[in-house]
Amino acid sequence: MGIRSDLDANFDFEIVDEFLDHYSMMVESMEVMIIDLSKPNMYVRSINELFRVFHNIKSASGYLQIMSMNKLAAFVEDELEALRKKETPVNQETIDWLLEVSDMFATWQDDLKLDNELSKINFSLFNTPDLDKKQ
Repeated sequence: MGIRSDLDANFDFEIVDEFLDHYSMMVESMEVMIIDLSKPNMYVRSINELFRVFHNIKSASGYLQIMSMNKLAAFVEDELEALRKKETPVNQETIDWLLEVSDMFATWQDDLKLDNELSKINFSLFNTPDLDKKQ
């Protein structure tokens, strides 16, 4: 039994279906927002949108008891909160880290679609880059 079957067995179909629809949209929008963080004119909008995306994933995955997804989303949300306070474009190391995070969430999206077991989290994602390092 994969992650989708597990969700369907434990939660109302409509809740699971709505989560999957929203999750798909959020994952597909991450990469563009992450790349836009390097652009001064897009930074504030992108950082706020990314924060919202990870906050929503954290909340929904917590409700659905998808713990690895919840833990990574909460960690990234905290890091994004620190970046929101900077209000300046991020360095390439930070963008690369966020793209790796995005890849993990995309892998989980595939797991959900294919009803696989949820892939193991890449724990190196919990090693954040130097957020204060200049471009």
